[in-house]
Amino acid sequence: MDRLQKLLSQWGIASRRHAEEMIQAGRVRINGEIAHLGQKADPLSDRITVDGKLIKSANRPQQIYLLLNKPGGTVSTCSDPQGRRTVLHLLPTSLQQGQGIYPVGRLDADSTGALLLTNDGELAFHLTHPRHCMPKTYQVWVKGQPPENILQMWREGVILEGKKTLPCQIRVLKTGSKGASTLIEVILKEGRNRQIRRVAEQLGYPVIQLHRTAIGPIQLQLPKQILLPGEYRNLTDVEINFLQSR
Repeated sequence: MDRLQKLLSQWGIASRRHAEEMIQAGRVRINGEIAHLGQKADPLSDRITVDGKLIKSANRPQQIYLLLNKPGGTVSTCSDPQGRRTVLHLLPTSLQQGQGIYPVGRLDADSTGALLLTNDGELAFHLTHPRHCMPKTYQVWVKGQPPENILQMWREGVILEGKKTLPCQIRVLKTGSKGASTLIEVILKEGRNRQIRRVAEQLGYPVIQLHRTAIGPIQLQLPKQILLPGEYRNLTDVEINFLQSR
């Protein structure tokens, strides 16, 4: 027997965090009784329903692992109360419906680049937990030309909301026309909300454009495959094994 939120995430019903919210909202029942957080169940012998719909072990979807090149203007959620286009809208209908796919982590609406999508709830929970510190690589255009002492401050950590950011890697890739902008590479091992944009703004060199190029060793662009904005690919077995071994 496993905890109910773990079962729901394994079955692609929701991420583990979302499953916990569903349970707390009284949307999940076990053998006709409203479930409670932390309760265990056996999908082979217990009758589990979500919003009145029976969850059958035979209907467990095949696990799917995708890498998407998120375009600007899309939100990294499964639905949006403001009616904006979500990353799921970029997938074919066969993947949008009944597969339980959702994004792993987020890129804000204005940012672009590498975003993982899966219906493997346990893996998603594992990868987004702070203790795993999956490095992510970004190419960032900032206004102006930050000097080395500013870049070093960024590398060592900056106080955001009373807490210092973790050390990160920063290097200059190129400088724009007349020094009006600079392209830098940033490699983070944490992912606070809009962290790069907030740090750059605080240091006096606001972000113009932010693009994520890699998640760990999983590269957005491969030598023989270029993902255009809005396109996706299946992860390779090597990439999946890497994520599962973290």
